[in-house]
Amino acid sequence: MKVIICGAGQVGWQIARQLAGEKNDVTIVDTNADLIRRATEVLDVQGVVGFASHPDILEKAGARDADMVIAATYSDEVNMVTCQIAASAFNVTRRIARIRAQNYLETGYSDLYNTDRLAIDVIISPELEVAEAALQRLAAPETFDTEVFMSGRAHLLGIRLGPECPVLNTPLRQLNDLFPSLRAIVVGVRRNEKLFAPHPEDQLLEDDQIYLFVHTEDMSRSLGIFGKREHKQDRIVIVGGGNVGLTVARALEARSDRVRVRMIEKNRQIAEAAADQLSRTIVLNGDGMDMDLLAEAGVDRADAVLVVTDDDKTNLLVSVRAKQAGCPLTIALVNDPTMAPLMAALDLDAWINPRATTVSSILRHIRHGRVRAVYSLGDGEAEMIEAQVMSTSPISGKMIRDIAFPEGVLVGGVMKGDRMLKPEPDTRIEPGDLVAVFALVKDVPEVERLFQVSIDFF
Repeated sequence: MKVIICGAGQVGWQIARQLAGEKNDVTIVDTNADLIRRATEVLDVQGVVGFASHPDILEKAGARDADMVIAATYSDEVNMVTCQIAASAFNVTRRIARIRAQNYLETGYSDLYNTDRLAIDVIISPELEVAEAALQRLAAPETFDTEVFMSGRAHLLGIRLGPECPVLNTPLRQLNDLFPSLRAIVVGVRRNEKLFAPHPEDQLLEDDQIYLFVHTEDMSRSLGIFGKREHKQDRIVIVGGGNVGLTVARALEARSDRVRVRMIEKNRQIAEAAADQLSRTIVLNGDGMDMDLLAEAGVDRADAVLVVTDDDKTNLLVSVRAKQAGCPLTIALVNDPTMAPLMAALDLDAWINPRATTVSSILRHIRHGRVRAVYSLGDGEAEMIEAQVMSTSPISGKMIRDIAFPEGVLVGGVMKGDRMLKPEPDTRIEPGDLVAVFALVKDVPEVERLFQVSIDFF
């Protein structure tokens, strides 16, 4: 497939890396010559320097025979115009735009985005994606990562194993014997900064970060087995009153269990705007780094503190101060994935990577056809893929034990109709089944082949 990616920032870079690694023809467009030079030197991609919205630049990038344009520059307007020109001038059949400004996304204007008006097939909103990720973290406070699959019937949970975990040094095969009715599978393990798909004989060690694919009804029990307890959250402090913080606060206000929310925002104008739009949330104007202000917000009595300002270092430091003040759960928004190793050293509980959430959303639409959901793990090291099995798929009609999955692939769950099953070696995969698999990034093309969902559009 031939893809033009407009914008060589973090999101564009990650998408280019993944698609180029899957042997697609990728061209990156950006006004920054240094970013283009770096991309063409490190990745197997072509580069064009210039404004993505200019027709001559798109033509130079190969738009006349491109299958897809992904507009992920820092300008919403450039992204929209790029998609329009790709459709009108070059008849590119698939167009994805990243749009940040919430005004463009209000329900009353949704009919703007169609072939007759603004020719955008898919809109990705980083702020909404990050807000949803934050709400999922708050819903599963003992996890460092979480994502929903199988229409809400299953979750992928990232769990850091501490000394309190009762199943340390237990082979995974033995866990199945100890808990035969538990619908949960350890699909991935990060140890010594390396992510891998475990074998049945592998043991879990202290400080491992595991990815657990679990039936939603078994989440509470699964967390208990790995030494985690669920905590009811009645008081939440949000630091940062921009689009992400505001969206989370609105969602918390809409809950029926009356969560008490306090918000801290440094910019007075933004704080006043947030206060006008919220009904039960107390908004404080001031610096989240101020210990007196944190005390006024009640972080020592809060069940969770969510820090979502636009500065990574501020988010990490505020989270540390909240932790020191006695808050049991801190969640920080961190754009730079190289800072992730600091989380354990700083004793922070969870982090949200906007790049990963945005990349996952884009991949979900790139893997068109039978793939229903994709979640990118770590720094693009692996994916959790949910796909529907077709009668012509190579795996259709076979038992799991007879399917030649690559070594870096594990089946996390199988859904037959409305029944969510724990995969066993003798589970037969049939047409119409939904299958969730963990795949290291190098094995994604083979997973697509097995499901016959190579990246194409029809």
